[in-house]
Amino acid sequence: MDVNRRPDDWRGWELGSVKLLAARREFATAAISICACAPRRRETNLNSAAPIYDLKPWVEHYGTNIPRELGSPRHAHLPALLRAAAERHAAQVAFTTCMPNGMHGSLTFRQVDGLSDDFAVYLRQVLGLAPGARVAIQTPNCLAYPVVAFGILKAGCVLVNVNPLYTPAEMAHQLGDSGAEALVIVDMFANKLQGILERTALKKVIVAEVSQFFSPVPRAVIRGVMKVWNQVLPKVTIEHVRLASALAEGALFRQRDRVDVAAFTLGVDHAALAVLQYTGGTTGVSKGAMLTHGNLLHNIEQALVMGRSHIDEGREVVLTALPLYHVFAFTFNLLCFYAVGARNVLVPSPRPIQNLQRAFDNYPITWVSGVNTLFNALMNEEWFTAFPPAHLKAAVAGGTSLQHAVAERWQQITGTPIAEGYGLTETSPVVSFNPIGGTRKPDSIGIPVPGTEVRLVDDQGVAVAPGQPGELIVRGPQVMAGYWQRPDETAKAIRDGWLYTGDVAVMDKDGYFRIVDRKKDLILVSGFNVYPNEVEDAIALMDEVLEVGVIGVPDAKSGEAVRAYIVPQRDGLTKERVRAHCKTLLTDYKQPRSIEFRKELPKTPVGKILRKDLKADYQRQTQAQNKPAA
Repeated sequence: MDVNRRPDDWRGWELGSVKLLAARREFATAAISICACAPRRRETNLNSAAPIYDLKPWVEHYGTNIPRELGSPRHAHLPALLRAAAERHAAQVAFTTCMPNGMHGSLTFRQVDGLSDDFAVYLRQVLGLAPGARVAIQTPNCLAYPVVAFGILKAGCVLVNVNPLYTPAEMAHQLGDSGAEALVIVDMFANKLQGILERTALKKVIVAEVSQFFSPVPRAVIRGVMKVWNQVLPKVTIEHVRLASALAEGALFRQRDRVDVAAFTLGVDHAALAVLQYTGGTTGVSKGAMLTHGNLLHNIEQALVMGRSHIDEGREVVLTALPLYHVFAFTFNLLCFYAVGARNVLVPSPRPIQNLQRAFDNYPITWVSGVNTLFNALMNEEWFTAFPPAHLKAAVAGGTSLQHAVAERWQQITGTPIAEGYGLTETSPVVSFNPIGGTRKPDSIGIPVPGTEVRLVDDQGVAVAPGQPGELIVRGPQVMAGYWQRPDETAKAIRDGWLYTGDVAVMDKDGYFRIVDRKKDLILVSGFNVYPNEVEDAIALMDEVLEVGVIGVPDAKSGEAVRAYIVPQRDGLTKERVRAHCKTLLTDYKQPRSIEFRKELPKTPVGKILRKDLKADYQRQTQAQNKPAA
């Protein structure tokens, strides 16, 4: 903010402390299941708790830099914001794609503006697409992405982000469900369309390149390496047009017919659909969250005001390693930083982590966004720890909870904080944020951004008292219009104007929130609640641990038991050492009853550890063990 009826979770952003970790342990020990509240207790909460949330105690921590409320966005739609930014910063570099070997290509704001106009004309005048037509983009981070994305919006069409790593089956679902009529896909993966086109509404496939818009020599070198050495550029066998040709055709029509591109969006207002952002599908079938121009315009401003004290218009350089097709990077890296005239350094793939070295070496990075696994990986690279980025102002973490040990070490190495916040695909995505220029609390997702209402409720929808766990529900201008063609799922998620997130949180007396865990991930051990996040945080404090994931598994005695999956930092780590460490931090029923060491853990494309895959693996192992011999 995947994101999932997790609604795309990118909860996580900020530092932790041992004291707060201990407080989390103490709280979780005493926590009462929100499903088990007695009627009398619910009545008390209804009378005393709801007004506390209505008073918004968090606004007292906005300080002088953050307005308590935000007015209506000053732009009528996203294309108006994009044009305004391009006019203010026309000659500055807007985007740079940095390859692992340091080769790069760049576009100025003026070039991005002109090329995206050409693509808008291609969509409307050449292909004849109608306003509101869905157009999908399936590329990694590269210069083609902003040109195409902005062109889609300028055409008055609806952008559909598609993960380029999707399998043909996943592509067929999303392209078919969205009804996309055109697709821009990177050449590396274009042939995955073979055999699924008839299951979609696609009328045209446009093929882009990772090295699109590079100068001739570096482009030729990169494509040569990709084709001959890496063998990742197969011949495209489906019917298609190259992006360069589509842009040339659009430019010809625009100049010949003197097309007024702004006319394409004359009927577009804040209520108009801008993006179909599909949830990550980490807990079920991926659904399309309908994000309007108003949703995104409001969220851009909400996010920017929380960090405005550290943003200099036209002077920032943001590193974008997270994929732009993900809602977090789409809104924060792409839209927010374009709006303030920043230079965006795009990395096509952050794996292996060494792919980021040239970007850090060659550009004065001031901001970086990432997830827990990315920050952790960077800090295990000698080139990063020996020469941390000298110009860095702050880092922003999302995608999953930020572990205390990672946040603390980042502060020590870089001298800058990781600002932790919370969001979902369904909220465009920002809900809360630790104000970078104000009070930041360890292990907290911060305070709701201006214009946002938040409550914590029990299973009956009754507000719980501060300090008690409850499901986090959200209401605000950034909340989606609903799920695309899923009125039943929309009705489940949005009730009386409130989005039910499925996340369990706690609010302290100052109005700062802390995510305890996902309701669906809660482990019930002999009637006691165990939150996987807490166990993972405790294990992650071991220097020998690189990554950890925790799930609940069936247990004959306690109903469920804690099982930990660990990727060791180095050889020599034993289960006995892990158990001994956990005994010093966790009460007995929270300690892992079983431990498995692995070389890697299943993750989403942005690095969120997939607990559902770990559960599926465990079920397969159990079934195989219990299968009678032939």
